[in-house]
Amino acid sequence: MYYLSKILVIISAWACLLNYGCKKEPKQNDNKNNKVNRELPGFYDINFKTIFSYQDNHNENDEQIKKKLNAYYNHLWKDKNLSGGILVARGNNILLEKYTGYSNFEKLTPITSTTPVHVASVSKILTSLIILKLVEAEKIQLDQKVNTILTSFPYPDITIENLLTHRSGLPNYAYLADESKYWDKSKRMTNSDVANLFSSFDPPLLSKPGTHFAYCNTNFALLALIAEKISKKSFPETARLMVFEPLKMNHSYIFQEKDMDRATPSYYPQGKPYAYDHLDLVYGDKNLYTTPKDLFKLSQAMYAPNFLRIDLLNKMFTPYSNEKQGVKNYGLGMRMMIFDNGKKLTYHTGWWHGSNTIFVHLLDEKVTIIALGNKFSKVMYSALSLSSLFGNYPLHNQIADLNEHDTTTLNTTNKILDNQSTESKLITDSLQKVKKQKNQKL
Repeated sequence: MYYLSKILVIISAWACLLNYGCKKEPKQNDNKNNKVNRELPGFYDINFKTIFSYQDNHNENDEQIKKKLNAYYNHLWKDKNLSGGILVARGNNILLEKYTGYSNFEKLTPITSTTPVHVASVSKILTSLIILKLVEAEKIQLDQKVNTILTSFPYPDITIENLLTHRSGLPNYAYLADESKYWDKSKRMTNSDVANLFSSFDPPLLSKPGTHFAYCNTNFALLALIAEKISKKSFPETARLMVFEPLKMNHSYIFQEKDMDRATPSYYPQGKPYAYDHLDLVYGDKNLYTTPKDLFKLSQAMYAPNFLRIDLLNKMFTPYSNEKQGVKNYGLGMRMMIFDNGKKLTYHTGWWHGSNTIFVHLLDEKVTIIALGNKFSKVMYSALSLSSLFGNYPLHNQIADLNEHDTTTLNTTNKILDNQSTESKLITDSLQKVKKQKNQKL
């Protein structure tokens, strides 16, 4: 009996070991992951390893393209003394990733791959995706009137879709806040203050809703407030639960007052830091702090089949502003250029204080281009021209428009991209078929 009892004790001990310990407490990370899963509708279960095929990740021209990307970086980033990061990737395959400059020029703290930088209006992509995920979950509808959620909103005909497409006709809250009758600039405005400004003063619309495109930050400040009302959480917390944690965007956050001491400062071109002002606490239209790597995760996820219901994702990339002819257009929180050859380039730019950004998401080629910086330079926008390395995007005139006709930067970029080998037919075709486009400010 003694030996039988001893054998049973040994068997029991082995059973505990095989089950990773008797009454073992779950790991803290496991608790954290279980807590955020499904608390809100979110971008869950994205398998980054299976999004792209081998053909999506690789192309026979990639070695030549890498040389051009490095030449572009060496000439237009180092020579122009930029401060920020750039990442270019095909599928999961990163072709260029570089960081330069300082997150803090006074302390000479280098910018690294984990340094979050304010990406300004590129934040609108995030806000749009949060709204679309809430639509997918049937929490709201695209054609739903804004005043059914923000009950004191005084414009009965404006819908959520009007806000997403910049076709609401609303004036820009930032311009209104410059007038003392609307706002005391000694106080910092919040999203609720934006809504209250419109409900209290009922400023006239600039156009009838749905009839005219007018890029306006008011639209996305209100969308962030709508997300708060539906989620019953602050927008920074909503973004964390729905986007950042599911996609493991570990260095991303929405700026709040508590972040003022830790946030990466932005600088004038000469290196003088920007001071915070009365508009810096409004989010949704801006205030996403992130890194190229984290934005890359978002771009990758957007190619995943289970990212968002396909009809909603297609709407994001559909041009809604067709009342005027031109190359440029706007979808749901996404800029685009549609060329005569049928190619569609989807992207967004951003500029707030000394930070400026460009985010490019090439649907056909599954290519991501991200450039962001914390010391203002128009050169940052020249990264859009790198799209021509991957497809037939006749961009020369459009880059000039983005750079406010900065011909020095434009000519240098074109020279770098034109200096190519005969083997790179893809690049040659995209540069030889340049057509004069009718510029439309959008």
